[in-house]
Amino acid sequence: MSTSPVTLMVARRVADGRYHDLIAWLREGEQLATDFPGYLGSGVLAPPPGDNEFQIIFRFVDEQTLHAWEYSASRTAWLNRGSDLFEHPKEHRVSGIEGWFGAAGQRPPRWKQAVAIWLAFFPVSLIFNFILGPLLAELSLLPRILIGTACLTPLMVYFFIPLSTRLLANWLNSPPTRPLAATPSAQNR
Repeated sequence: MSTSPVTLMVARRVADGRYHDLIAWLREGEQLATDFPGYLGSGVLAPPPGDNEFQIIFRFVDEQTLHAWEYSASRTAWLNRGSDLFEHPKEHRVSGIEGWFGAAGQRPPRWKQAVAIWLAFFPVSLIFNFILGPLLAELSLLPRILIGTACLTPLMVYFFIPLSTRLLANWLNSPPTRPLAATPSAQNR
């Protein structure tokens, strides 16, 4: 079993006329998950305009805690209550950093992933060093870096990088643009 956090990503297409019912059902599922040991967070990503597929993300401490929630009686009952609200469910399980950027084959290019992480890390690191830098300045390099990374890593992994990827979702998932075809110049005509 995995010892790193595990993310369950579920895609649900709204059944005709059931949008508001599905939203209420999704929120109920998020609330249900909060009562389980190992729960780290969840979120619902609305579909882009013209689409009806929601992405639901549940994150747990490890594979064992996700498994306990996934096969619990309360989750089974919740899934049964919502079975007529959606069409063609898809599930995908990821662990580690890959969970921030979607399923394999749907992930943005590495450079976009790096930009999203940097945009989350830079301001948080800057604020951390501005506020705590004077207090840590008396320490030698090793303890200063140890304290900084021990404080920043959980903040980045559990809050700021997922926030960055949510805020940048449209850009991260946008299809690459093709260069415009060259038009003949007046001299070549």
